[in-house]
Amino acid sequence: MEICTDIHKALEAVTRPYEQVCFIIDDGLMNDGLMNDGLMNDGLMRLGVSEAEKGIETVEKIWDFLFSQGMTRRGLLVDIGGGVLTDIAGFAAATYMRGIDYVNVPTTLLAMVDASSGGKTGINYHGLKNSIGAFHAPKATLIYPEWLRTLPASQFLSGFGEMLKMGLVESTEYRVQNTDRLWEALLRYDLETMPIEELTPLIASCVAAKERIVAADPQEKGWRKVLNFGHTFGHALEEVESQNPKAASRQMPHGYAVVYGMIAELYLSVVKLGCPRELLQQLTQLMLHYYGRPNCSCKDREELIRLMQHDKKNEHAAEINCTLLQSIGHPVINQVITPAEADEALEYLFSL
Repeated sequence: MEICTDIHKALEAVTRPYEQVCFIIDDGLMNDGLMNDGLMNDGLMRLGVSEAEKGIETVEKIWDFLFSQGMTRRGLLVDIGGGVLTDIAGFAAATYMRGIDYVNVPTTLLAMVDASSGGKTGINYHGLKNSIGAFHAPKATLIYPEWLRTLPASQFLSGFGEMLKMGLVESTEYRVQNTDRLWEALLRYDLETMPIEELTPLIASCVAAKERIVAADPQEKGWRKVLNFGHTFGHALEEVESQNPKAASRQMPHGYAVVYGMIAELYLSVVKLGCPRELLQQLTQLMLHYYGRPNCSCKDREELIRLMQHDKKNEHAAEINCTLLQSIGHPVINQVITPAEADEALEYLFSL
């Protein structure tokens, strides 16, 4: 991970060793004045992707583009965009000719702190989020905080949701502004004005924490599962929302779903592991003030539980596997919960 002050120089440095470079860029970025098209020459694909298009058809478009460019296994693919694009371009790179090098240039906060690091790539399949994928680490991840100055508030909050997750699971001390925990530093951050200068060191800390966890368990055989905190419930909430035709224009952002999922899983952490209720109260206050309530409701609980029973994180059929929390920095992986416990947690979430 590299925090960049000049994205053009950083791109020139990572692409210089390669004779052949292709770029895939989020179509929405082409007119914002920050990209230097001259660097990209002819190997450029503009791609508009949303969560609904995060499937094999879009991967095929990328494969077709790479073949049309005559890309060999010694070439480099650079993706510039949000988390959906980094996920899907990374998967295309992992599978094209059995794997080529790629570089992530995330342009949203969510992509910077989550999707672009860790080497997880993937696509959605049959309504299950990221259920087809590969572990294929990028050669570099270039983080340019200036992208965030034009980011819509909802996308900013979505990325901050993943940062809050890292603040809860991170076990090492983090010292900034007289605080000793990343969680406290995040709670102090001003989400009303969203100052980028104050956010940059928090981004660096979140990504460094994730990289330490991933280095210890690259293929999620054990400890890396701490990063799944909030995601068992969160992915189910995302999917149910996407199935609602009335919600098509207001798709639940991933980070919002993670916040809602953390509320449910913190509730279970309090009930099952004795986690301090103060953490649940702090996150609930943030949720109600900035994220609002989920559009799902009690009538969706049966479908939510069904989706959780088919989550890729489960180790046995029809079980529900969660990461829960004993306290800040002390997550507990492989916590199997019953449908009745999941139902109770959902009831709590929807009662707020």
